[in-house]
Amino acid sequence: MTYSEQIKARYAAALMGNYGLPPVVIREGEGRYVTDVDGNTYLDMIGGIAVSSLGHDHPALVEAVSVQAARLAHTSNLFLHEKEVELAEKLLELWGNPGKVFLCNSGTEANEAALKLAILHGNATGKTRIVATENGFHGRSLGALSITGKDAIREPFGPFGRDVVFVPYGDLDALKAAVDDTVAAVFLEPTQGETGVVPAPAGYLKAARELTAANGALLILDEIQSGFGRTGAWFAHTAEGIVPDAVTLAKGLGGGVPIGAVLATEEAAALFTKGVHGSTFGGNPIACAASLAVIDTIERDHLLENVLDLGRHLDARLLGDPRVAEIRGQALWRGIALTEPVAAEVVEQLIGLGVLANAPRADTVRIAPPLTITESELDDFCDKLIAALDITSPAPGARP
Repeated sequence: MTYSEQIKARYAAALMGNYGLPPVVIREGEGRYVTDVDGNTYLDMIGGIAVSSLGHDHPALVEAVSVQAARLAHTSNLFLHEKEVELAEKLLELWGNPGKVFLCNSGTEANEAALKLAILHGNATGKTRIVATENGFHGRSLGALSITGKDAIREPFGPFGRDVVFVPYGDLDALKAAVDDTVAAVFLEPTQGETGVVPAPAGYLKAARELTAANGALLILDEIQSGFGRTGAWFAHTAEGIVPDAVTLAKGLGGGVPIGAVLATEEAAALFTKGVHGSTFGGNPIACAASLAVIDTIERDHLLENVLDLGRHLDARLLGDPRVAEIRGQALWRGIALTEPVAAEVVEQLIGLGVLANAPRADTVRIAPPLTITESELDDFCDKLIAALDITSPAPGARP
């Protein structure tokens, strides 16, 4: 029995089975690579599900966390520290809009806080309904699940006691039919990540902003996956030239250290008065220091421009392959749609070839590598993806 197999057996005996049995036991990481306990090395093309913005063991992140841990690790929300103020100011600067910030520990918690804003807005205005989208994903807590449109993970835990209407994602007519003066808020993702990286049609978010404003509803955008450089911009919604009432962030915000945030306009933020919400660990000094290091590195190394170039390179390498139907998304957050439903098998083959990716649906391989990935590393992934496709779905005319 290998050491990996021993660890997996211990995992199965000690941890609950909600994740199944993960295929790789990772020991350490460096740059864009991770190494398992048996010494096998993998190119990390999923980045902890769009989390490891700077890759693994990045000097800036290591130094920021180490220095802050040695100075001050925790305060709770009873007291404040300078890093949380500095991070909130920086987030608002990047957003470019007047507003306020709530800091928490994860994307789910960010969406819980945003949902509370929606409920408070509804209580103040007499609006009772919330509109969300089919196949949308906003987290796994009971509040976040109430606005999550993936039936398989939502239905086992209902009913939720909240009036939520789900509309087809990207269908503007359906959104127009659902949003009226009884709606407190509309929750949208600029791109649906857990459905296979499916972007909204051009103009959809702008129309949603106009529709919610006309009906007195909040527009809340979930940028947990799409934010912080994934699409080549700090926020994906800025491409539509809109200002939502609130934006939720997490994942890449901390580069691997747990952190979440809600950015809200002054009016929406005013709904949170003293005592209505809180988080013991939210705004943790170490997490804030990590986030500031991520932001500083992205700016200093011009990573946003780099990921756009790399995204175009990926398209050029793969779109001519007959097994690739399309590549959805932007920059370094992509859903590689296959002509056959073999994504799970392809991901399994990629592991054997030394690459980590995932399959959010049967016909899609999702990638969200570190923003620091190089063109040669991206080429290595493309070569190995083609090799995996050769095994699972040979090109027409290829010899078996």
